[in-house]
Amino acid sequence: MESANSIRYELMQYMKIKKFKYSQFSEIAGINSGTLSRILQGNKSISMNQLVAITAGMRLPEDYFFEDYIEECFSLVISIRRIRPFIIRCAELDRLDCVEQIVNRLLDDLAYVSVLFEIAEELYENNKRFAARVLYRSVSETEKYQHSERLALCQYRLFLIDLGENLEGNVRAATQFELYVYRLDEANQIEALKQLMHVFGMGHKWAKVDALAKEMHRIATIRYDLQCGSGRLVESQKRTEQPLYYYILYANLARSTASEECGDYERALEFVSKYAAGESWIQEKDEEARHIIKQFSEWAVANTFLYRLMSGEVGVLHEYVNYIASHEDEIFIAVRHMVQAANLYKLNIDNILERFASYIPYQSNKTEFGQYKQAILKESYAQFLSDLAVYRLDQRDTILSITGSLVHN
Repeated sequence: MESANSIRYELMQYMKIKKFKYSQFSEIAGINSGTLSRILQGNKSISMNQLVAITAGMRLPEDYFFEDYIEECFSLVISIRRIRPFIIRCAELDRLDCVEQIVNRLLDDLAYVSVLFEIAEELYENNKRFAARVLYRSVSETEKYQHSERLALCQYRLFLIDLGENLEGNVRAATQFELYVYRLDEANQIEALKQLMHVFGMGHKWAKVDALAKEMHRIATIRYDLQCGSGRLVESQKRTEQPLYYYILYANLARSTASEECGDYERALEFVSKYAAGESWIQEKDEEARHIIKQFSEWAVANTFLYRLMSGEVGVLHEYVNYIASHEDEIFIAVRHMVQAANLYKLNIDNILERFASYIPYQSNKTEFGQYKQAILKESYAQFLSDLAVYRLDQRDTILSITGSLVHN
């Protein structure tokens, strides 16, 4: 109780130095004088709002008494009504040390696991991710020997929070989280599979991407068929972040990309035809559906040109160039592939490089459905520079060879 009483002690010392009566400080702090009297006598616990008022009244930094308040939270009767706002305010002020201390104290009683998980979810939704991570990790550690959906959701949140620019670290995190993904409810599971695909794609684990996309397609298709059959979202089904048809289209896009990266352009084209045809089977006719269908259709057109070109149909190059000219967000990616095709099939694309020169410097390309990860773009640009160097050397050698032939003739 000594630490808990230190708040009261410091307040009494402050009032003594300032020669404040209860009524005077009550007016300054905005606390009822009777309430203040009971607090100072130790007959009443201090609420979070009262702590804020006392601290402000003493002209101290807001978190000045936070470490002392941890003891206050556990004196007399433990009250989540006091603890919840305290954790949230600690998160807002980045006092993660206090969050960790209070969580560790609470978990001495496993009855508080559920409420800590609820607070973690609240923090996560309010973008206080680092504080939420403290709670998720503690809950996960408590439930590590169980096979609960809550444990899986904690692991999913931790996976998302820990994603950064370190590709190897991201792949390790994905590999660890993959053990839990199928314990999630299907709505979270579908989005989680998409996130895993992104990370494994960045790590060039294309067989893994293909397998995850296949499973995402299966789950999303079953749910969409049920939804369409009933004419509405089944009440027991939790809503996914994106419409279900989006995940079906996206799964086919991911599988075409995985096939492309493995050099199987024929298989890639098979999946292109599937995400190009959304309009033929998607029942929704609202603006969101039209927008998504249009975006995937545009990707399908561009990727059809790409896969035909990479398969050796060099005659499509001119059409491909004209198409991407009106889709500026995709120009750099397309030019990168054109350089690869030029190296593979000994093409001269100097005029294309000149035409799109302003799009070649590395930049953060954005699309309607998000932003390319910086790590992907950096790697993509590094590969582009390498391929471009090979192209320039080949063109120089070709010129030297032609010049040499003319001289000898």
